[in-house]
Amino acid sequence: MNIEEMFNLAKEAANNAHSPYSDFMVGAALIANSGKVYTGCNIENQGIQGICSERVAFAKAISEGEREFKAIFVVAKMRDEKYFKETLPCGYCRQFMSEFCKPDFEIYSYDEEKNEIKKYTLQELLPYAFTL
Repeated sequence: MNIEEMFNLAKEAANNAHSPYSDFMVGAALIANSGKVYTGCNIENQGIQGICSERVAFAKAISEGEREFKAIFVVAKMRDEKYFKETLPCGYCRQFMSEFCKPDFEIYSYDEEKNEIKKYTLQELLPYAFTL
């Protein structure tokens, strides 16, 4: 799959977000080394134990036996906004990813209004996790 297709899958996933408290819709598309793609959306609840879209995608993949990953594509927007804005995984998600991904794992973000794609590595976003 190409980058555009991956972001389209992430956008579709964001539309499934359960975010009645924040109205913040996040979607992720994770590609495993096998080539299979797993999507996820954020799921909120009244308590403190909501789950981010990135971890939903990883949990789906891991529960199906995947253990090696290439990249994740993340999009987010407020429910009433027209465009997806650049969004990066939170610290908890970055730490979670470091359990399963190498430092060069790629994280893509997208600003739809500017039509701008940015690519980061996990090491760039979580620099000390791989140096200790």
